[in-house]
Amino acid sequence: MGSCWSSESSRSPSRTGSPIGIQRKKSFKRRSVSRSSSFDYYRREEHLHRIPGRQFLNGSSEVAALFTQQGKKGTNQDAMVVWENFGSTTDTVFCGVFDGHGPHGHMVAKRVRDSLPLKLSAHWEVNTKSEDVLRELNLKMGSINSLDSSFAAIDDDDPRASTYVEETEKHPDIFKTLKESFLKAFKVMDRELRSVTNIDCFCSGTTAVTLVKQGRNLVIGNVGDSRAVLGTRDKNDSLTAVQLTVDLKPNLPVEAERIRKCKGRVFALRDEPGVHRVWLPNADSPGLAMARAFGDFCLKDFGLISVPEVSYRRLTEKDEFVVLATDGIWDVLSNEEVVKTVASSTRSSAAKVVVETAVRSWRTKYPNSKVDDCAVVCLFLDSRDWSPVTTQRSEVNKGKNVYATAPITTPKEEDIEEEDEEVNGDGEEEETEEEGIEWSALEGVSRVNTLVTLPRFVLPAVKDEKKKKKNQ
Repeated sequence: MGSCWSSESSRSPSRTGSPIGIQRKKSFKRRSVSRSSSFDYYRREEHLHRIPGRQFLNGSSEVAALFTQQGKKGTNQDAMVVWENFGSTTDTVFCGVFDGHGPHGHMVAKRVRDSLPLKLSAHWEVNTKSEDVLRELNLKMGSINSLDSSFAAIDDDDPRASTYVEETEKHPDIFKTLKESFLKAFKVMDRELRSVTNIDCFCSGTTAVTLVKQGRNLVIGNVGDSRAVLGTRDKNDSLTAVQLTVDLKPNLPVEAERIRKCKGRVFALRDEPGVHRVWLPNADSPGLAMARAFGDFCLKDFGLISVPEVSYRRLTEKDEFVVLATDGIWDVLSNEEVVKTVASSTRSSAAKVVVETAVRSWRTKYPNSKVDDCAVVCLFLDSRDWSPVTTQRSEVNKGKNVYATAPITTPKEEDIEEEDEEVNGDGEEEETEEEGIEWSALEGVSRVNTLVTLPRFVLPAVKDEKKKKKNQ
Protein backbone atom coordinates (compact mmCIF):
# COMPACT_ATOMS: atom_id res chain seq x y z
CA MET A 1 0.00 0.00 0.00
CA GLY A 2 1.31 3.41 -0.90
CA SER A 3 0.96 6.55 1.19
CA CYS A 4 1.23 10.25 0.62
CA TRP A 5 2.43 12.97 2.93
CA SER A 6 1.03 16.42 2.49
CA SER A 7 3.71 19.04 2.87
CA GLU A 8 1.98 22.20 1.69
CA SER A 9 3.99 24.42 3.98
CA SER A 10 7.33 23.09 2.78
CA ARG A 11 6.73 23.53 -0.91
CA SER A 12 8.10 26.39 -2.89
CA PRO A 13 5.46 28.86 -4.11
CA SER A 14 7.21 29.07 -7.46
CA ARG A 15 6.22 25.50 -8.24
CA THR A 16 2.52 26.13 -8.11
CA GLY A 17 2.56 27.70 -11.51
CA SER A 18 4.35 24.92 -13.33
CA PRO A 19 3.07 24.15 -16.83
CA ILE A 20 2.22 20.65 -15.75
CA GLY A 21 0.18 21.94 -12.85
CA ILE A 22 -1.82 24.33 -15.01
CA GLN A 23 -2.57 21.59 -17.49
CA ARG A 24 -3.69 19.23 -14.77
CA LYS A 25 -5.97 21.80 -13.14
CA LYS A 26 -7.77 22.41 -16.39
CA SER A 27 -8.11 18.76 -17.26
CA PHE A 28 -8.92 17.38 -13.83
CA LYS A 29 -12.53 16.42 -13.66
CA ARG A 30 -14.24 13.59 -11.86
CA ARG A 31 -15.20 11.20 -14.53
CA SER A 32 -18.19 8.94 -14.33
CA VAL A 33 -19.91 6.33 -16.41
CA SER A 34 -23.60 5.86 -17.05
CA ARG A 35 -25.72 3.54 -14.98
CA SER A 36 -26.14 1.17 -17.92
CA SER A 37 -22.41 0.87 -18.65
CA SER A 38 -21.69 0.50 -14.94
CA PHE A 39 -24.26 -2.29 -14.72
CA ASP A 40 -22.75 -4.08 -17.71
CA TYR A 41 -19.28 -3.77 -16.21
CA TYR A 42 -20.30 -5.37 -12.93
CA ARG A 43 -22.20 -8.09 -14.72
CA ARG A 44 -18.95 -9.00 -16.46
CA GLU A 45 -17.07 -8.82 -13.16
CA GLU A 46 -19.64 -11.05 -11.48
CA HIS A 47 -19.22 -13.65 -14.20
CA LEU A 48 -15.43 -13.47 -13.92
CA HIS A 49 -15.50 -13.97 -10.15
CA ARG A 50 -17.51 -17.18 -10.55
CA ILE A 51 -15.21 -18.95 -12.98
CA PRO A 52 -14.36 -22.40 -11.54
CA GLY A 53 -10.78 -22.63 -10.32
CA ARG A 54 -10.34 -18.84 -10.05
CA GLN A 55 -9.77 -17.50 -6.54
CA PHE A 56 -9.35 -13.92 -5.44
CA LEU A 57 -10.49 -14.08 -1.81
CA ASN A 58 -8.85 -15.65 1.22
CA GLY A 59 -8.84 -19.43 0.88
CA SER A 60 -7.00 -22.41 -0.55
CA SER A 61 -7.17 -25.25 -3.04
CA GLU A 62 -5.12 -28.36 -3.74
CA VAL A 63 -2.44 -26.33 -5.49
CA ALA A 64 -2.42 -22.94 -3.76
CA ALA A 65 -3.26 -20.90 -0.69
CA LEU A 66 -3.88 -17.16 -0.65
CA PHE A 67 -4.54 -14.61 2.06
CA THR A 68 -4.66 -10.83 2.42
CA GLN A 69 -5.16 -8.60 5.43
CA GLN A 70 -5.77 -4.88 5.71
CA GLY A 71 -3.11 -2.87 7.49
CA LYS A 72 -3.50 0.29 9.56
CA LYS A 73 -3.14 2.83 6.77
CA GLY A 74 -6.72 2.76 5.47
CA THR A 75 -8.38 0.76 2.71
CA ASN A 76 -6.68 -2.51 1.83
CA GLN A 77 -4.89 -1.74 -1.43
CA ASP A 78 -3.51 -5.25 -1.99
CA ALA A 79 -5.14 -7.72 -4.35
CA MET A 80 -4.37 -11.30 -5.39
CA VAL A 81 -5.57 -14.06 -7.68
CA VAL A 82 -4.98 -17.74 -8.41
CA TRP A 83 -6.44 -19.12 -11.63
CA GLU A 84 -6.24 -22.87 -12.18
CA ASN A 85 -6.78 -24.33 -15.66
CA PHE A 86 -5.64 -20.97 -16.97
CA GLY A 87 -6.26 -20.52 -20.68
CA SER A 88 -8.52 -23.59 -20.56
CA THR A 89 -5.42 -25.77 -20.09
CA THR A 90 -5.56 -28.34 -17.31
CA ASP A 91 -1.89 -28.22 -16.29
CA THR A 92 -1.60 -24.42 -16.30
CA VAL A 93 -1.92 -22.02 -13.34
CA PHE A 94 -1.80 -18.22 -13.22
CA CYS A 95 -0.96 -16.45 -9.95
CA GLY A 96 -0.51 -12.80 -9.11
CA VAL A 97 -0.34 -10.27 -6.28
CA PHE A 98 -0.87 -6.54 -6.75
CA ASP A 99 0.04 -3.73 -4.36
CA GLY A 100 -1.85 -0.52 -5.04
CA HIS A 101 -0.71 2.95 -3.98
CA GLY A 102 -2.10 6.46 -4.13
CA PRO A 103 -5.65 7.68 -3.47
CA HIS A 104 -7.22 5.12 -5.81
CA GLY A 105 -4.60 2.39 -5.55
CA HIS A 106 -7.09 -0.16 -4.26
CA MET A 107 -9.20 0.25 -7.40
CA VAL A 108 -6.21 0.10 -9.72
CA ALA A 109 -4.95 -3.10 -8.09
CA LYS A 110 -8.32 -4.81 -8.44
CA ARG A 111 -8.73 -3.66 -12.03
CA VAL A 112 -5.33 -5.10 -12.96
CA ARG A 113 -6.05 -8.29 -11.03
CA ASP A 114 -9.22 -8.85 -13.06
CA SER A 115 -8.13 -7.62 -16.50
CA LEU A 116 -4.46 -8.56 -16.85
CA PRO A 117 -4.94 -12.37 -16.80
CA LEU A 118 -7.58 -12.10 -19.53
CA LYS A 119 -5.28 -10.05 -21.72
CA LEU A 120 -2.38 -12.40 -21.11
CA SER A 121 -4.47 -15.44 -21.98
CA ALA A 122 -5.75 -13.80 -25.18
CA HIS A 123 -2.27 -12.77 -26.37
CA TRP A 124 -0.85 -16.16 -25.45
CA GLU A 125 -3.49 -17.92 -27.56
CA VAL A 126 -2.81 -15.65 -30.54
CA ASN A 127 0.95 -16.06 -30.26
CA THR A 128 0.66 -19.83 -29.96
CA LYS A 129 -1.48 -20.04 -33.09
CA SER A 130 0.92 -17.78 -34.97
CA GLU A 131 3.81 -19.97 -33.90
CA ASP A 132 2.03 -23.10 -35.10
CA VAL A 133 1.36 -21.51 -38.50
CA LEU A 134 4.96 -20.39 -38.88
CA ARG A 135 6.24 -23.81 -37.85
CA GLU A 136 4.06 -25.44 -40.50
CA LEU A 137 5.28 -22.99 -43.15
CA ASN A 138 8.89 -23.59 -42.20
CA LEU A 139 8.41 -27.34 -42.47
CA LYS A 140 6.83 -26.99 -45.88
CA MET A 141 9.57 -24.69 -47.11
CA GLY A 142 12.31 -26.83 -45.62
CA SER A 143 13.60 -23.88 -43.68
CA ILE A 144 16.19 -24.48 -40.99
CA ASN A 145 15.62 -21.08 -39.45
CA SER A 146 14.12 -20.87 -35.99
CA LEU A 147 10.95 -18.99 -35.21
CA ASP A 148 12.79 -16.05 -33.71
CA SER A 149 11.49 -13.77 -36.46
CA SER A 150 7.98 -14.15 -35.09
CA PHE A 151 9.09 -12.35 -31.98
CA ALA A 152 10.92 -9.47 -33.60
CA ALA A 153 8.19 -6.96 -32.84
CA ILE A 154 9.14 -6.23 -29.27
CA ASP A 155 7.65 -3.49 -27.12
CA ASP A 156 9.56 -0.30 -27.94
CA ASP A 157 9.60 0.59 -24.26
CA ASP A 158 11.55 -2.55 -23.29
CA PRO A 159 15.01 -1.37 -22.19
CA ARG A 160 16.51 -4.69 -23.17
CA ALA A 161 14.74 -5.19 -26.50
CA SER A 162 18.05 -5.43 -28.37
CA THR A 163 19.03 -8.56 -26.45
CA TYR A 164 15.59 -10.16 -26.58
CA VAL A 165 16.27 -12.74 -29.30
CA GLU A 166 19.63 -13.67 -27.78
CA GLU A 167 18.03 -14.32 -24.38
CA THR A 168 15.07 -16.31 -25.66
CA GLU A 169 17.23 -18.61 -27.77
CA LYS A 170 18.45 -20.17 -24.51
CA HIS A 171 14.95 -21.13 -23.39
CA PRO A 172 12.16 -23.38 -24.71
CA ASP A 173 9.48 -22.17 -27.09
CA ILE A 174 6.95 -21.67 -24.30
CA PHE A 175 9.14 -18.95 -22.81
CA LYS A 176 9.50 -17.18 -26.14
CA THR A 177 5.75 -17.23 -26.63
CA LEU A 178 4.87 -16.27 -23.06
CA LYS A 179 7.44 -13.49 -22.87
CA GLU A 180 5.96 -11.85 -25.93
CA SER A 181 2.49 -12.34 -24.41
CA PHE A 182 3.54 -10.80 -21.08
CA LEU A 183 5.04 -7.76 -22.83
CA LYS A 184 1.95 -7.15 -24.93
CA ALA A 185 -0.54 -7.79 -22.11
CA PHE A 186 1.21 -5.41 -19.72
CA LYS A 187 1.37 -2.70 -22.39
CA VAL A 188 -2.33 -3.03 -23.24
CA MET A 189 -3.25 -3.12 -19.53
CA ASP A 190 -1.49 0.17 -18.84
CA ARG A 191 -3.08 1.74 -21.90
CA GLU A 192 -6.50 0.66 -20.64
CA LEU A 193 -5.88 2.25 -17.24
CA ARG A 194 -5.12 5.54 -18.96
CA SER A 195 -8.51 5.51 -20.64
CA VAL A 196 -10.81 4.13 -17.90
CA THR A 197 -13.48 6.60 -16.85
CA ASN A 198 -14.21 5.54 -13.26
CA ILE A 199 -10.67 5.36 -11.86
CA ASP A 200 -8.24 8.29 -11.70
CA CYS A 201 -4.83 6.71 -12.27
CA PHE A 202 -2.91 9.98 -12.59
CA CYS A 203 -1.32 9.64 -9.14
CA SER A 204 -2.43 6.10 -8.34
CA GLY A 205 -1.01 2.80 -9.50
CA THR A 206 -0.08 -0.73 -8.58
CA THR A 207 2.70 -3.27 -8.68
CA ALA A 208 2.21 -6.70 -10.25
CA VAL A 209 4.20 -9.86 -9.72
CA THR A 210 2.63 -12.62 -11.79
CA LEU A 211 3.49 -16.10 -12.96
CA VAL A 212 2.30 -18.78 -15.31
CA LYS A 213 3.17 -22.37 -14.49
CA GLN A 214 2.62 -25.00 -17.15
CA GLY A 215 3.99 -28.40 -16.26
CA ARG A 216 7.61 -27.83 -15.23
CA ASN A 217 7.83 -24.47 -16.98
CA LEU A 218 7.61 -21.36 -14.84
CA VAL A 219 7.45 -17.88 -16.43
CA ILE A 220 7.31 -14.76 -14.24
CA GLY A 221 6.35 -11.22 -15.20
CA ASN A 222 7.15 -8.51 -12.66
CA VAL A 223 6.53 -4.76 -12.35
CA GLY A 224 7.29 -2.89 -9.13
CA ASP A 225 8.61 -4.09 -5.80
CA SER A 226 6.40 -7.05 -4.95
CA ARG A 227 8.42 -10.25 -4.95
CA ALA A 228 8.46 -13.94 -5.89
CA VAL A 229 10.53 -16.41 -3.86
CA LEU A 230 11.06 -20.13 -4.47
CA GLY A 231 11.31 -22.73 -1.73
CA THR A 232 13.68 -25.43 -2.98
CA ARG A 233 16.07 -28.04 -1.62
CA ASP A 234 19.82 -27.76 -2.02
CA LYS A 235 22.37 -30.56 -2.47
CA ASN A 236 22.16 -31.31 1.27
CA ASP A 237 18.37 -31.63 1.06
CA SER A 238 17.95 -28.51 3.17
CA LEU A 239 15.11 -26.19 2.25
CA THR A 240 16.44 -22.86 1.00
CA ALA A 241 15.00 -19.65 -0.43
CA VAL A 242 15.75 -18.49 -3.98
CA GLN A 243 14.54 -15.02 -5.00
CA LEU A 244 13.01 -15.21 -8.47
CA THR A 245 12.42 -11.51 -9.09
CA VAL A 246 14.30 -8.24 -8.65
CA ASP A 247 12.69 -5.44 -6.65
CA LEU A 248 12.52 -2.79 -9.37
CA LYS A 249 13.61 0.20 -7.30
CA PRO A 250 14.75 3.58 -8.67
CA ASN A 251 18.27 3.14 -7.28
CA LEU A 252 19.05 0.25 -9.66
CA PRO A 253 21.57 1.64 -12.17
CA VAL A 254 19.57 0.74 -15.28
CA GLU A 255 16.35 2.12 -13.83
CA ALA A 256 17.95 5.33 -12.57
CA GLU A 257 19.65 5.96 -15.91
CA ARG A 258 16.39 5.62 -17.82
CA ILE A 259 14.51 7.91 -15.43
CA ARG A 260 17.15 10.62 -15.57
CA LYS A 261 17.31 10.46 -19.38
CA CYS A 262 13.58 11.20 -19.33
CA LYS A 263 14.14 14.25 -17.09
CA GLY A 264 12.79 12.54 -14.00
CA ARG A 265 14.75 12.80 -10.76
CA VAL A 266 15.92 10.06 -8.41
CA PHE A 267 17.01 10.78 -4.86
CA ALA A 268 16.33 9.78 -1.26
CA LEU A 269 14.94 12.00 1.47
CA ARG A 270 17.16 12.98 4.36
CA ASP A 271 14.93 11.10 6.83
CA GLU A 272 15.14 7.85 4.85
CA PRO A 273 18.54 7.79 3.10
CA GLY A 274 18.18 4.21 1.95
CA VAL A 275 14.94 4.74 0.03
CA HIS A 276 15.37 6.22 -3.44
CA ARG A 277 12.30 7.70 -5.09
CA VAL A 278 11.13 9.06 -8.44
CA TRP A 279 10.26 12.76 -8.57
CA LEU A 280 8.87 15.14 -11.16
CA PRO A 281 11.44 17.42 -12.85
CA ASN A 282 10.27 20.65 -11.19
CA ALA A 283 8.38 19.53 -8.10
CA ASP A 284 9.20 17.47 -5.03
CA SER A 285 6.41 15.01 -5.72
CA PRO A 286 5.16 12.32 -5.92
CA GLY A 287 8.25 10.49 -4.64
CA LEU A 288 7.35 7.03 -5.94
CA ALA A 289 9.48 4.31 -4.36
CA MET A 290 9.59 2.09 -7.46
CA ALA A 291 10.81 2.44 -11.03
CA ARG A 292 8.04 0.50 -12.77
CA ALA A 293 4.30 0.39 -12.12
CA PHE A 294 0.89 0.31 -13.71
CA GLY A 295 -0.81 3.71 -13.66
CA ASP A 296 0.98 6.69 -12.07
CA PHE A 297 0.62 8.62 -15.31
CA CYS A 298 2.00 11.79 -13.74
CA LEU A 299 5.41 10.07 -14.04
CA LYS A 300 5.03 8.13 -17.28
CA ASP A 301 6.67 10.91 -19.30
CA PHE A 302 9.59 11.05 -16.87
CA GLY A 303 10.97 7.51 -16.89
CA LEU A 304 8.40 5.39 -15.08
CA ILE A 305 7.41 2.42 -17.26
CA SER A 306 5.10 -0.60 -17.03
CA VAL A 307 7.30 -2.97 -19.03
CA PRO A 308 7.69 -6.19 -17.03
CA GLU A 309 10.86 -8.07 -16.26
CA VAL A 310 10.10 -11.54 -17.64
CA SER A 311 12.11 -14.53 -16.46
CA TYR A 312 12.03 -18.30 -16.88
CA ARG A 313 12.81 -21.25 -14.64
CA ARG A 314 12.69 -24.94 -15.40
CA LEU A 315 11.28 -26.56 -12.27
CA THR A 316 12.78 -29.72 -10.81
CA GLU A 317 11.68 -32.21 -8.18
CA LYS A 318 13.64 -30.25 -5.60
CA ASP A 319 11.44 -27.17 -6.06
CA GLU A 320 8.54 -27.26 -3.61
CA PHE A 321 6.62 -23.98 -3.67
CA VAL A 322 6.62 -20.38 -4.86
CA VAL A 323 5.56 -17.48 -2.65
CA LEU A 324 4.28 -14.25 -4.19
CA ALA A 325 3.84 -11.39 -1.73
CA THR A 326 3.58 -7.61 -1.47
CA ASP A 327 6.12 -5.48 0.35
CA GLY A 328 4.06 -5.58 3.53
CA ILE A 329 5.64 -9.02 3.93
CA TRP A 330 9.15 -8.37 2.66
CA ASP A 331 9.62 -5.18 4.69
CA VAL A 332 9.67 -7.21 7.89
CA LEU A 333 10.46 -10.81 6.89
CA SER A 334 13.43 -12.17 4.98
CA ASN A 335 13.11 -14.64 2.11
CA GLU A 336 14.39 -17.38 4.39
CA GLU A 337 11.88 -16.56 7.12
CA VAL A 338 8.99 -16.70 4.68
CA VAL A 339 10.10 -20.03 3.21
CA LYS A 340 10.57 -21.47 6.70
CA THR A 341 7.11 -20.27 7.73
CA VAL A 342 5.43 -21.83 4.70
CA ALA A 343 7.29 -25.13 5.16
CA SER A 344 6.26 -25.39 8.82
CA SER A 345 2.59 -24.63 8.16
CA THR A 346 -0.26 -26.73 6.87
CA ARG A 347 -0.88 -26.33 3.20
CA SER A 348 -4.28 -24.69 3.57
CA SER A 349 -3.09 -22.16 6.14
CA ALA A 350 0.38 -21.35 4.76
CA ALA A 351 -0.51 -17.95 3.29
CA LYS A 352 -2.45 -16.90 6.37
CA VAL A 353 0.37 -17.89 8.70
CA VAL A 354 2.87 -15.85 6.66
CA VAL A 355 0.63 -12.78 6.94
CA GLU A 356 0.10 -13.27 10.67
CA THR A 357 3.84 -13.68 11.18
CA ALA A 358 4.51 -10.47 9.25
CA VAL A 359 1.93 -8.53 11.28
CA ARG A 360 3.58 -9.63 14.52
CA SER A 361 6.96 -8.60 13.11
CA TRP A 362 5.61 -5.16 12.22
CA ARG A 363 4.47 -4.66 15.82
CA THR A 364 7.75 -5.79 17.36
CA LYS A 365 10.24 -4.31 14.87
CA TYR A 366 8.43 -1.05 14.19
CA PRO A 367 6.06 -0.37 17.12
CA ASN A 368 5.59 3.27 16.06
CA SER A 369 4.70 2.39 12.48
CA LYS A 370 1.37 1.65 10.92
CA VAL A 371 1.21 -1.96 9.73
CA ASP A 372 1.14 -2.19 5.95
CA ASP A 373 -1.38 -4.21 3.93
CA CYS A 374 -0.24 -7.76 3.31
CA ALA A 375 -1.10 -10.22 0.52
CA VAL A 376 0.42 -13.66 -0.05
CA VAL A 377 -0.07 -16.40 -2.62
CA CYS A 378 1.60 -19.79 -2.04
CA LEU A 379 1.73 -22.03 -5.10
CA PHE A 380 2.72 -25.64 -4.37
CA LEU A 381 4.67 -27.29 -7.15
CA ASP A 382 4.64 -30.98 -6.30
CA SER A 383 2.17 -33.48 -7.69
CA ARG A 384 1.97 -35.77 -4.69
CA ASP A 385 -1.27 -36.54 -2.87
CA TRP A 386 -1.35 -34.60 0.35
CA SER A 387 -2.99 -35.87 3.49
CA PRO A 388 -6.04 -33.87 4.62
CA VAL A 389 -4.82 -34.23 8.19
CA THR A 390 -3.41 -31.02 9.67
CA THR A 391 0.26 -31.87 10.20
CA GLN A 392 3.12 -29.47 10.75
CA ARG A 393 6.79 -30.03 10.12
CA SER A 394 8.94 -29.74 13.20
CA GLU A 395 12.01 -28.62 11.28
CA VAL A 396 12.50 -26.99 7.91
CA ASN A 397 15.32 -29.22 6.73
CA LYS A 398 14.10 -32.58 8.00
CA GLY A 399 11.42 -35.05 7.04
CA LYS A 400 8.87 -34.91 4.27
CA ASN A 401 6.44 -32.14 3.49
CA VAL A 402 2.96 -32.85 4.75
CA TYR A 403 0.33 -30.25 4.07
CA ALA A 404 -3.38 -30.24 4.65
CA THR A 405 -5.56 -29.92 1.59
CA ALA A 406 -8.71 -27.89 1.30
CA PRO A 407 -11.38 -27.63 -1.38
CA ILE A 408 -11.36 -24.67 -3.70
CA THR A 409 -12.92 -21.73 -1.93
CA THR A 410 -15.85 -20.43 -3.94
CA PRO A 411 -16.55 -16.77 -3.24
CA LYS A 412 -19.94 -16.04 -1.78
CA GLU A 413 -22.19 -13.42 -3.31
CA GLU A 414 -21.87 -11.13 -0.31
CA ASP A 415 -18.08 -11.35 -0.55
CA ILE A 416 -18.18 -10.20 -4.17
CA GLU A 417 -20.45 -7.32 -3.23
CA GLU A 418 -17.92 -6.23 -0.61
CA GLU A 419 -15.20 -6.40 -3.25
CA ASP A 420 -16.84 -3.63 -5.28
CA GLU A 421 -18.16 -1.46 -2.48
CA GLU A 422 -15.66 1.31 -3.32
CA VAL A 423 -17.71 2.21 -6.41
CA ASN A 424 -21.30 3.36 -6.15
CA GLY A 425 -24.15 2.58 -8.47
CA ASP A 426 -23.33 5.44 -10.81
CA GLY A 427 -19.83 4.15 -11.46
CA GLU A 428 -18.18 6.96 -9.46
CA GLU A 429 -15.66 6.43 -6.74
CA GLU A 430 -16.93 6.91 -3.21
CA GLU A 431 -14.88 9.16 -1.00
CA THR A 432 -12.55 7.37 1.39
CA GLU A 433 -10.47 8.64 4.26
CA GLU A 434 -7.46 8.79 1.95
CA GLU A 435 -9.14 11.12 -0.55
CA GLY A 436 -9.26 14.28 1.56
CA ILE A 437 -7.86 17.65 0.58
CA GLU A 438 -4.46 16.77 2.01
CA TRP A 439 -4.51 13.05 1.35
CA SER A 440 -2.18 11.49 3.87
CA ALA A 441 -1.45 8.20 5.53
CA LEU A 442 1.99 9.04 6.78
CA GLU A 443 1.14 10.52 10.16
CA GLY A 444 2.76 8.30 12.75
CA VAL A 445 4.53 6.25 10.11
CA SER A 446 8.26 5.71 10.25
CA ARG A 447 8.53 2.98 7.64
CA VAL A 448 8.83 3.23 3.86
CA ASN A 449 5.77 4.43 1.98
CA THR A 450 5.29 4.05 -1.75
CA LEU A 451 4.37 7.70 -2.34
CA VAL A 452 5.49 10.75 -0.40
CA THR A 453 3.41 13.63 -1.78
CA LEU A 454 0.70 14.17 -4.32
CA PRO A 455 1.65 16.75 -6.96
CA ARG A 456 0.52 20.18 -5.83
CA PHE A 457 -1.69 20.69 -8.86
CA VAL A 458 -3.83 17.67 -7.93
CA LEU A 459 -4.86 18.91 -4.51
CA PRO A 460 -6.91 22.02 -5.49
CA ALA A 461 -9.00 19.96 -7.86
CA VAL A 462 -9.70 17.38 -5.17
CA LYS A 463 -10.60 20.20 -2.78
CA ASP A 464 -13.06 21.76 -5.25
CA GLU A 465 -14.66 18.43 -5.95
CA LYS A 466 -15.11 17.71 -2.26
CA LYS A 467 -16.75 21.11 -1.71
CA LYS A 468 -19.19 20.41 -4.55
CA LYS A 469 -20.18 17.13 -2.94
CA LYS A 470 -20.82 18.79 0.42
CA ASN A 471 -23.03 21.45 -1.20
CA GLN A 472 -25.19 18.88 -2.99
